[in-house]
Amino acid sequence: MKLSIETPALLFSACSLILLAYTNRFLTIAQLIRGLKKTYQEKENKSILLEIKNLNLRLTLIRYMQLFGVLCLFLSVFTMLILFLEHPEVGIYIFGASLLSLLISLGISFWEISISVNALRLHLSDLLDD
Repeated sequence: MKLSIETPALLFSACSLILLAYTNRFLTIAQLIRGLKKTYQEKENKSILLEIKNLNLRLTLIRYMQLFGVLCLFLSVFTMLILFLEHPEVGIYIFGASLLSLLISLGISFWEISISVNALRLHLSDLLDD
């Protein structure tokens, strides 16, 4: 199998967009947590505390999504360097690790989205039970 230096470069735009989406999720959830914390300090409602715990789990998942996304980008650049130095066999394995990292990031993203959807369903369950 031959790997050209342009192939890892194809991941740049995809990784950049994914990391931007992850950052937007992170910022939105962080803002929600700040608002819920203020509300909890005023009312001390247990359901608010459960929401904060759920959002905290999602923040942790997003951190790992970002970590593996950045690792994907790093390994892609490293692959290009290895290919530039004319070590294609090593480059193939590093690029494979880059793709695996992207796959892990996307898998964690799916997990985080499913937690979000389940939380919204629970939140709306009282309206849908009629």
